[in-house]
Amino acid sequence: MTERAGWEPIAARRADNAERRFIMSGAAIAIVDARGAFDDGLAAVQLLDNAAEANAAALLVLVSRKDVERIDEMLAAGATHYLASPFGEAELAQALRFAERYTSRLGRTLRTPPENALSHALSWRHVLADEKISVSTALGELLGLKNLTPDLGSFLKALGDSGQSAAHAALARLRDDGKPTAFAHRTPGEETGRLVHHISVTDNVVHARVEQPDRMTQAKALAHRDALTGLGDGYMARQWIAAQTEAAGAIDPALALILISIQRFDMINASYGQGAGDDVLRGMARRIEKLVGPTPGRKRLIARLAGAEFAIGLTSPTSLDEAEVLARQLCDAIEQPFVTGNQTVQIKAHCGIVLGHNKDSDAGTILRRASTALAEAREKDGGAICVHGDEQRSAAARANRLEIDLRPALDNDEIEILFQPQVSTANGRVIGVEALSRWHHPAFGELGAAALFAAADRADYLSELSAHVQRKAVELAARWPDALGELRLAVNVTASDIADPNFVERFSAMADESGFPRDRLTAEVTESGLIADLGAAGERLAELRSGGFRVAIDDFGTGYSSLAYLKSLPLDYLKIDRRLSQDITGDVRDRVVVRGVIEMARSLGLSVIAEGVETEDQLDMLAEQGCSLYQGFLCSPPISTDALSRLVSETSGTDQAS
Repeated sequence: MTERAGWEPIAARRADNAERRFIMSGAAIAIVDARGAFDDGLAAVQLLDNAAEANAAALLVLVSRKDVERIDEMLAAGATHYLASPFGEAELAQALRFAERYTSRLGRTLRTPPENALSHALSWRHVLADEKISVSTALGELLGLKNLTPDLGSFLKALGDSGQSAAHAALARLRDDGKPTAFAHRTPGEETGRLVHHISVTDNVVHARVEQPDRMTQAKALAHRDALTGLGDGYMARQWIAAQTEAAGAIDPALALILISIQRFDMINASYGQGAGDDVLRGMARRIEKLVGPTPGRKRLIARLAGAEFAIGLTSPTSLDEAEVLARQLCDAIEQPFVTGNQTVQIKAHCGIVLGHNKDSDAGTILRRASTALAEAREKDGGAICVHGDEQRSAAARANRLEIDLRPALDNDEIEILFQPQVSTANGRVIGVEALSRWHHPAFGELGAAALFAAADRADYLSELSAHVQRKAVELAARWPDALGELRLAVNVTASDIADPNFVERFSAMADESGFPRDRLTAEVTESGLIADLGAAGERLAELRSGGFRVAIDDFGTGYSSLAYLKSLPLDYLKIDRRLSQDITGDVRDRVVVRGVIEMARSLGLSVIAEGVETEDQLDMLAEQGCSLYQGFLCSPPISTDALSRLVSETSGTDQAS
């Protein structure tokens, strides 16, 4: 069925060595047939999980209808797709196409089968009513056949004595029951190596595909290589990391690992086409190779893991400082414009850095820690690199430490409040600020609001932390000097706040007790936090507005219910998520999306603030599209009250003509 759908299948009838065979094949999809054997299939999925993940492959599992209720076990084991029986050829073909699309989004190139595929493949074809056989060029050369349409007897003779008897038996089975079968024999003229013929019959025509499972000489040259860039693949990266931790001996750390990726790679494919995206990835690979390159006496890793994510490994002796210097050089190099066809593509790179230790780390753990650091780098304003040092060897240990330390930090008032200015795009005047929390942790350094609130959520302190930050911010703002007396203050409100029936009463009392005017205080609610109960959220936000406060939606454009929010919730303004703001300099499509959001908001009488503005180009384009306010590192990072006073003083003389 897969052959008739245009695929070249490679069958593994036993679990033994299945992982190696899958990796060596370079296949884009692994299919596990678990129909009538769910537990065996589950074990096979677990066996293939790492290999599929490392090679950006899909893992499709076939299950019986009665086992669909257990499909979550397959998902947990690593399956990416499933198909339940009974199904026909059309359904299987579609499932394969969906799986292939999934792999392309991870960075693989969609297949383009060659027009003369038969001549390149090891295959043969035989019409049962005819004595002749059609043999592919590659198989004919391997068997030493000068005639590619020999008679059946000559062909079988070319297989050798063991091949002849095995072929006769397989063809007899095929004639008897019509079910696909296979036979194997030693490669003629070689002391080692086997050929496996997978045969099936359709309309009295036998189709055979020949596999060389034991021929390693050609496979080794291509094994564990990314086809697009020529670099190592995810499997090679894991093997390299494992080898370094094992070989380091007493030297610790054993290695430094850098993961580097580019922002919103999917947008490059969508905007410029997959060809341009492939050009960018190849260009990244060459720039990384040029910078990292071979170093005398040291082996370094360069691999493409999946999509637009690359791994660079440095062997011992090494340090976080050395890795960070290299990471900055890599970011600078990769962020230089790429030219592809008639297009110039500008990208932004992010890096996550960790050390690998020889005693308490395996390859999977080190990669997961590096992925965590990379994810944090993507979330940081103004920072492209996130370093996880020795105190952060284990993400779980780090999370536990934060949860334990958060309670005393709240009790000892160690959570600091900073203010990020909100600025008019027309005249550069600071008109308000957003209060942001910071925690100077004794081991992990400065932690932003995202890490702080994540720790609070895990420790069940979320409501307490939110109330603490809101109260402290309002009390600080109530003591602002006269120079800041006209500024608005925005404080963040969590989903758990909105879910509390007493929230409006508490919030109002907090503001009144501080003495900060209600008409200058805004509650900013993160968009994704409202999805659970939109009706209750609308009622409480309406109460806030009727009490004299303003209400905003933060990070607009990142969730799934944005239009429902605009339609259902009582709002004064919305804040465009920083990723949309930063994408505006990408191409016309990005600008159309941002302009649409701004026009939608303005037509509903809402003001718009753009978050995460870092460049003059972004600001100019946002202002051109009608955005009236912005905040971001272009004006200022989050700052103290004293620094805010100086900034407002410096900008107060700015020409206010619009």
